[in-house]
Parts: sequence; C-alpha cells; structure tokens
Amino acid sequence: MNRPPSANQPSLLVVEDEQDLLEVLRFSLDREGFSVRTAENGEDAIRLVREQRPDLIVLDLMLPTIDGLAVCRAIRSTEKTRDIPIVMLTARGEEADIVRGLEAGADDYVTKPFSPKILIARIYAVLRRSAPVGEGVVEAGGVRLDPERHEVTADGKQVDLTATEFNLLRLLVLKPGRVYTRQQIIDLMHEGFVAVTDRSVDVQVVSLRRKLGAAGERVQTVRGVGYRFGE
Repeated sequence: MNRPPSANQPSLLVVEDEQDLLEVLRFSLDREGFSVRTAENGEDAIRLVREQRPDLIVLDLMLPTIDGLAVCRAIRSTEKTRDIPIVMLTARGEEADIVRGLEAGADDYVTKPFSPKILIARIYAVLRRSAPVGEGVVEAGGVRLDPERHEVTADGKQVDLTATEFNLLRLLVLKPGRVYTRQQIIDLMHEGFVAVTDRSVDVQVVSLRRKLGAAGERVQTVRGVGYRFGE
C-alpha cells in the first residue's frame, strides 16, 4: 500500500516490475527512513509522479508496456517534473544500456544484482548533489548559474538541466580554464563510485553542450586529458 510522504522524510517512488525485488527495496528503504511509494509499470509511474512529486525516483529500465527509458523521457519532458533526480536500475551491465539511460535523463544508475546498501548509498549521493548549494550566482562565458534557485541561463535564455548536468556545469564554471580529467569528474560528482565510466561522463558533456546552445562551445575537450570551461 502506498503511503503519503512525511514532511521530514525524503519521498521516493520505486518503479520495479519484479515483485520480490520490489518488496525487498520497499522494506530496505522504509527501514532507512525514506517515505516510499511504488509502481510496477510505466503508466502507473508517470501517473504517480504527476499526482505527487517525489524527491527522487528509482526506475527500472526493463518494464512492461512502457519501458524505463520512455518513462524517464516523459518525466523530463514536463516543467513540473523535469528536475526530479532519477536513479536507474538495469539488469544489463553493458555500457550501451547505461549510456542510453543517461541520455534519456537519468542522474545515476545501479546494475543488477546489487545490495540494497549500494542503492541507498547512491540515493543519498544523488540527493546531496541535487540539493541547493549555499553559494552565490556564478557567471562566465555567457552562462549564469544560480545554485540556490538551481537555475541556469545561457545567453539570457533559461536552460533546463538534470541534477547531474547542473553539477557538471557548476564544477567547470567555478574554475574557468581548469582542466578536469574524466576520473576527477567521476570522483568529484559521483563520490568515487567505480561503476561510473568515462563514456558516461562523455554522454553528460554532449548533452550539456547541446542544451547550452552556442554557449556550449565553452565546454571544451582537452584531447587526451578531459574537459574545461573556456575563459
């Protein structure tokens, strides 16, 4: 039975069609202190998100009728829900599946089988990355980033970014000209989780550039090293 979230607990929506795994996740997350609602298919997931916005979504990739990628795109397509953090679950460890999930808008991922403790650690990490940061507005190269409002404008136009894209941009803009290796980006943004790949970083950079438009040219590749925000 789905319970309404408490005001003092982060609210989660867990979308998983494997009943046994869903019960394990519900029990583990509830015991951790999260307020948990569940869905077993994509249609119910989209409906529940629109009815009552969760703080974070745990979303299985392989769902009946509407798969996790389609659900993720639907959530990212509307203003009310587009910035909800999403942790994607996948039974496949292949890089291509992970990349597709990140391209659809997932902020992080966990591959099955996994320990509930690993998932809980990922959830906390994503929630921390998504929380407003106590620092002032940063402006560089036509990009204006407001951590308190979690807003970005590029050349005066508002840009909608996922939590991971926002934090990637923030990392680069705070120190224009500094080159970050892919591993440094992984360590700083994903707290050293080894499952995050270099290719995952590249996908986020491509998406960030596309959304920033002309200002995206400031996110520069340093061949053989990593990325920087051009001064």
